[in-house]
Amino acid sequence: MEHYTMNLKLKVWRQKNAKSSGGFESYDVSNISSEMSFLEMFDVLNERLIREGKEPIAFDHDCREGICGMCSMYINGKAHGPWQGTTTCQLHMRAFKDGDTIVVEPWRANAFPVIKDLMVDRTAFDRIIQAGGYISVNTGNAVDANAIPIEKDKADSSFAAAACIGCGACVAACKNSSAMLFVSAKVSHLALLPQGAPERKTRVLDMIAQMDKEGFGSCTNTGACEAVCPKEISLTNIARLNGEYLTAGLTVDK
Repeated sequence: MEHYTMNLKLKVWRQKNAKSSGGFESYDVSNISSEMSFLEMFDVLNERLIREGKEPIAFDHDCREGICGMCSMYINGKAHGPWQGTTTCQLHMRAFKDGDTIVVEPWRANAFPVIKDLMVDRTAFDRIIQAGGYISVNTGNAVDANAIPIEKDKADSSFAAAACIGCGACVAACKNSSAMLFVSAKVSHLALLPQGAPERKTRVLDMIAQMDKEGFGSCTNTGACEAVCPKEISLTNIARLNGEYLTAGLTVDK
């Protein structure tokens, strides 16, 4: 693959905290390698800002391997940028060309208040998981992996749903800031397995209730969530979630 360098203009959202009003600031970056990741490009910019005695741009990151989902940036109008099925940390600068202007913003959702600059508070997702994203297990020796037979199609569907990394791109892309794709993935991967059966009905009711409490919007099936998901979580999980919720609502004793 051909390696080249480029000069770019960045328009980056800067905001001191959740209570302050933010705005875009422009930065010119030069000699950016096409093989840099998007976050490495930000590292270069921040090193320069620090040398100049200026405040570096705050952004979230951890594994930089497309696993943790912390690298949440809205890039040129798309969550995680232009590449399909890719997190920001795995987006490389060859996705852009010399002279491009790149606009970078934080997730935009009432349930994800800005902490600083490009960092948002996504602990609403943690509270949804705490509400029901667990299973009952007996302590002691580990159960043999083959002790409970599981149909392959269900195992595959569960595994695909469990791939959700909770980055929040689905919320950021949705015009209603809905968390339905996230919640449906977390409900689905446990509902499809026998280990998830004991809490199956209460889980979906509790997680949906917490989702609503956090202030996420409703799903109107535009599909924007699936389109930007870096793990390509399917909308079929939302259909499964709706079925689980209806069944639980009709059968769980209030």
